Amino acid sequence: MQDLVLTLQLAAHGDRFGAMVSAALAAEAGSLLGAALEQYLTDPAGDGTVYDAPAAFEAFIRGGGNVGLYQRTSAALAATYRDVRPTTLLEIGCGDGLALLPALDAAGGAAPTSVELVEPSAALLGQCTAALAARDISVTTSGPGTLQDRLDNSDSSWDLAESSFALHALEPTVRTEQLRRLAPRVRRLVLVEFDVHVPEPGTDAHVRELAIRYEKGLAEYTDTRDLVAQGFLAPVLIGQLAPDAPRATWEQPREAWAAQLAEAGFTDITTEDVSPYWWSPAFVLRATGRA
Repeated sequence: MQDLVLTLQLAAHGDRFGAMVSAALAAEAGSLLGAALEQYLTDPAGDGTVYDAPAAFEAFIRGGGNVGLYQRTSAALAATYRDVRPTTLLEIGCGDGLALLPALDAAGGAAPTSVELVEPSAALLGQCTAALAARDISVTTSGPGTLQDRLDNSDSSWDLAESSFALHALEPTVRTEQLRRLAPRVRRLVLVEFDVHVPEPGTDAHVRELAIRYEKGLAEYTDTRDLVAQGFLAPVLIGQLAPDAPRATWEQPREAWAAQLAEAGFTDITTEDVSPYWWSPAFVLRATGRA
């Protein structure tokens, strides 16, 4: 663990070569994450953007603890449909539909009849759109794009907006602004996110906690371990630390999520647990918009 922690400390200080050497020592000591980071730091897969070529992401969400996590997430979304009875749904960050599609199926007659998809990855959007086309649901998409693109180019409003593990990809000030723009255009909002409590970024305790959690998460994969590590987990981890790496996530505790939604103009905010997970527990947040 000492060599693994040193790897992340060196990466955070921009010493890629030193981090690579330390990762090799961690790998020799038996660390799966050390071996993955040695390979990634030596020869990075892609440019650090983890959704444009999403094979690794798709393998990641279909393995390990994600299997139970996504099952419980879909159940939470379906419960929301039964409560809200939406006709129109804005799905923010649909991915390939792994959370959305089972939720629609489970909700039966309470599922929305019109779904608008927002997804920046053309590959993931295409898969989700094709899957929805087989159901008796009206599907709308303007092509790959972000929530900002959708709000800029449409004056539509929706009964329900939802997002599962997607809004943490927005830098916090950008996220607040987009949520503020969204609030007057939705009746209800449901988010599923991670309740992330970690030590202060930049501290030794922080990098040690990252090392422990990512080692545990990577160990859940066998046949797809290399793909998941090189195409997803390693770039997400290094992106949180290295000054020259693209960052993929800005996560926070559930209390911060609730405060951010309130600042953006949402009311009646509630949260409840969804699932334990190796990274952080998942929770569902429900709120009322101003549409």
